[in-house]
Order: sequence, then C-alpha cells, then structure tokens
Amino acid sequence: MRFDLWLAFVLTTLLISATPGPNMLLMLSHGTRYGWKATTATMAGACTGLALLFTASAFGLAAILAASATLFLLLKLVGAAYLVYLGIQCWRAGETLALPKANSNSTASRFRLGLTVALSNPKAILFAGAFLPQFIDPHLPQQQQWCVLLVSFFIIESSWQIAYAAGGARLAAWLQQPKRVRWFNRGCGGAFFAVGGLLALARK
Repeated sequence: MRFDLWLAFVLTTLLISATPGPNMLLMLSHGTRYGWKATTATMAGACTGLALLFTASAFGLAAILAASATLFLLLKLVGAAYLVYLGIQCWRAGETLALPKANSNSTASRFRLGLTVALSNPKAILFAGAFLPQFIDPHLPQQQQWCVLLVSFFIIESSWQIAYAAGGARLAAWLQQPKRVRWFNRGCGGAFFAVGGLLALARK
C-alpha cells in the first residue's frame, strides 16, 4: 500500500489506542492486580474480541449499526452497563487487590473478561467499518492493503496493552498500604463508571 497512507494510519492509531478506553483501563487494572505476564491472557481475550468485531464489520455489521439507531443504542447500553458492573466490582474490592473469583483469578476467566470488554464496545465495529477504509487506496489491490492495516493495528494495540499492563505492575509496588489500595480500587471503579457513561452517551 502507499507509504503515506500507511504512515498516517500508524500515527492516528498510535494516538487512538493510547487513549485510556475500556481495554486499556482493564489492562492497567489487571497489570496491577496480577502482574503483566498474567495479564497476557486478558490481552489475548481483548485482541480476540477485536478480531471478531472486525470480522463482523467485514460482513456488513458496521453498515447495519450505522443505519440502525435502535440497534446501536441497545448494544452501547449493554456495553456501558457491563463497564459499570466492572466498576462496582473494583469499588467493592476495598483494601485488597484481589477481585471476586468469578472475575479474573484464573487464566481462562481473565481471557473471557478481556474478550467480553472488547466485544461490549460497538464503536469498535464502526471503527473498523468507517475508519480503516479511509486508508485504503481503491486503485491498488484491496486484500494486501487490509492485511497491512490489520497487522499494523494489532501490533500497535498489543504494544499499548503491554505498556498499560507493565505500568500497572510497577504501580503494584507502590500499593503497599491498605489505604492506597482502597483509593486505587475506587479510582479504577470511578474510571469504569466514567468510560461506561461516555459509551452510553456516545453518538455514532
């Protein structure tokens, strides 16, 4: 594909992926609670979820969401409610970094949580359906360009996820006092509430 289009895509995606959204907030939380190596299961789940959303977009779901205000509203409210639920779990954790067993105390549950959070954001479908095509040159072979964009996206996304998880792991060393843990949990809970609220209010 054209180098200038690819470079513009990379720079834009670097900024978009760096923004603390649901996926990155989850990586920070899990990195702090379980360490960045254990959080790779969460990352794998999130990337799998994004891959599924992009596949759905390729089959026309993005166009359906763009055309149906009701469906988009339903999906974003479900996603927002799930993020608020995660916020409640963090808030209720109190002075311990361990979340309820049903949440993330095993590799499989961390993978499922990453998958669910990624799938709970319908705007990712619109991202794939509306944002990515802007960097496709219609005069060049389509398949190769899509492959380059998707590989670049997942490399950037995974890199930021690792950075957030590693940052969380380093933060864990500072969280030695119960009071600090309590405020960290409340901060994570409040952040999930805020992101859930923003998703609920988001427009297409």
